[in-house]
Amino acid sequence: MTFRKRAFDIVLALILLVPLSVVMAIVAAVLLVTQGRPLFYVAPRMRAPGEQFNLLKFRTMLREDGDCGATGAHKHWRITRVGRIMRRTRIDELPQLFNILRGDMSFVGPRPPLREYVERFPALYNQVLRNRPGVTGLATMIYHAHEDRIMARCATAAATEDAYYRRCLPTKLRLDLIYQRRRSLRVDLWIIWHTFMTVLVPNWQGRGRRRIPSGEGRVAEAQQVQGEQTSPAKGGVPAE
Repeated sequence: MTFRKRAFDIVLALILLVPLSVVMAIVAAVLLVTQGRPLFYVAPRMRAPGEQFNLLKFRTMLREDGDCGATGAHKHWRITRVGRIMRRTRIDELPQLFNILRGDMSFVGPRPPLREYVERFPALYNQVLRNRPGVTGLATMIYHAHEDRIMARCATAAATEDAYYRRCLPTKLRLDLIYQRRRSLRVDLWIIWHTFMTVLVPNWQGRGRRRIPSGEGRVAEAQQVQGEQTSPAKGGVPAE
């Protein structure tokens, strides 16, 4: 599976770079005119415990030194007009094709975490990061909109951090573990397709019950994780 998944990532990334390089050049030109330099947001992330890499994105916010972590309502004023469009369409993540080619990321997997998350929950991330971090994933596809709603209510940096640690991170980690148990090329293609349709078609996530193509259940099994609390345990993920 690892070799096939890596081969799939390289081939698809090279194919997509042909048309998307034109899109990225246009986006870079627009950003240069409207926002100035730097064009890219370079963020340190973890691809495995003890292994750090630089995640590439088009910059969508006004600069602020030391900025990292989840984006709550207290940061919304920094998102530029062009940045809002790029975030909504996920165009800001196109430079991650280069992360994929370098071997830092895959198309599908857990979102690459900050070092502080890995150090705070080492046992969980030792399991989750057995899969190469992804541009999209089961947690991203299912939970992204719900996470945005939670973060939109956070008016301060402290509230954002608390909501992310207590409400978002536990759910996302559990969904990442579900993906780890079911991962296959068919599941990856299914996640890529539904991620694409979620961006392209409004309310796509709410249309019907979609079966994970592994013969083991439905997305509803993963979606119910959103409403569950994690049990408090020493050194584990805190309960909601």
